[in-house]
Amino acid sequence: MKLTRILGAAALVGGGVLAYRAMKKRKQESTGDQLHAPMPNVRDAGAENMATPPQKWTRTDQRSDQSFPASDSPSTY
Repeated sequence: MKLTRILGAAALVGGGVLAYRAMKKRKQESTGDQLHAPMPNVRDAGAENMATPPQKWTRTDQRSDQSFPASDSPSTY
């Protein structure tokens, strides 16, 4: 009786592992390896690299744009 429980538990765990691997493989095939995918909507600093550049672009705007995503803003205000 004890051996039957052990074999049943082993079969259950083995089935779970196989199901997990199959789901993981299927997900990777459908989405691809996204760890190395480029980030969308990333641009270089400057108004010339914007999709819709502003009509007025000051020196302060340029320095602020170049500092992003730094936590400290430019000290030239």
